[in-house]
Amino acid sequence: DESLKEKLKKFRFRKETNNFIVYSYKYIHADGRVSYPLCFIFSSPMGCKPEQQMMYAGSKNRLVQAAELTKVFETRNADDLTEEWLKNQLAFFR
Repeated sequence: DESLKEKLKKFRFRKETNNFIVYSYKYIHADGRVSYPLCFIFSSPMGCKPEQQMMYAGSKNRLVQAAELTKVFETRNADDLTEEWLKNQLAFFR
């Protein structure tokens, strides 16, 4: 659906809100292999309420374990969430 694609392109997280993201990404390795890692990204920007940070941090580990996610990344700045950032994070797992 084209309207959904347009909405997703324009979507932005609120700057001072914690977020969990589970994202399947097409990753092309240096040797040409293609994989589709399921990435868990936790965004906890500066300026979030401390009680909200504690709530999200406490539930993060349970969620990661229950979903059996192995690619877990964190950022303090939602503006860092770019494709380049994700590629750099995934490069560690070769």
